[in-house]
Amino acid sequence: MPPVHHRCLRASCHGAAGMAAYTAGMAAQVIHFVGGGNIAGAIIGGLLKAGQPPSSVRAIEPQAETRERLAAQFGIDVRAAADDSLRDAQLVVWAVKPQLFPVAAAPCRAFLGQALHLSVMAGIRSDALVRATGSERVVRAMPNTPALIGRGISALYARAAAGAADRGAVEGVLRSTGELLWVDREADLDAVTALSGSGPAYVFYFVEAMMQAAAEMGLPAAQAKQLALATFDGAAALARQSDEPPAVLRERVTSKGGTTYAALTSLEADGVKAAFVKALHAARQRARELGDEFGA
Repeated sequence: MPPVHHRCLRASCHGAAGMAAYTAGMAAQVIHFVGGGNIAGAIIGGLLKAGQPPSSVRAIEPQAETRERLAAQFGIDVRAAADDSLRDAQLVVWAVKPQLFPVAAAPCRAFLGQALHLSVMAGIRSDALVRATGSERVVRAMPNTPALIGRGISALYARAAAGAADRGAVEGVLRSTGELLWVDREADLDAVTALSGSGPAYVFYFVEAMMQAAAEMGLPAAQAKQLALATFDGAAALARQSDEPPAVLRERVTSKGGTTYAALTSLEADGVKAAFVKALHAARQRARELGDEFGA
């Protein structure tokens, strides 16, 4: 696959032809999900809002409660186990937990045919998808939970056999979840997993800390939450709109001897930045381990 250097996508950055092919064939395209968790639900909801007929979206979900929720919420066909209905799928979305992939994949192999395969599983490498499905047409995506409200970001990697039309089809499936970013090397998805895949949890962690400090300083919980969330939202928006790096933006609100300087000096003294960077390396390493452990 030739190098792809696009920064981000909202619809199609792999050519109008691929997206047009997807849009034109939307009604006929049968999309089958293996796994029905939160990310699968976000993708399904986005597809239906975009006009995908519920009759063309199907799912396999062994958990009865999740199965019933998907059927009730979206009106799609949800089954407890793989069966002959998989043969009609033009695109299969793998959305099970990495630990469950070998068990989930085994009964599907007999029914998969020549479908395009999209994985949103952390760690499971495309080679494992090829072995499990018999198809070289594999795209991996690493989304994050803000996809649930259409504010996520997904990094994608396509094997060489997944051509422009396949990449356009994947973009069409994922575009309602937020931004899309193609990477040139599959190994980069482990870093993406550490950064943005797990990233919402880091934000929630710091919001928790801000709310705890606010409570200790006497602010009501509701006000603390409003202040913390608005601060993260506004700072991220400012950084996105600015051409200057975050370090410069930070320096502009850090007057020597002031309140921000006192806080950042305390953080540096406690090694918070170094610990945070170390944590992301730990997350990337775990993504690699998941691929080694469950993708064989």
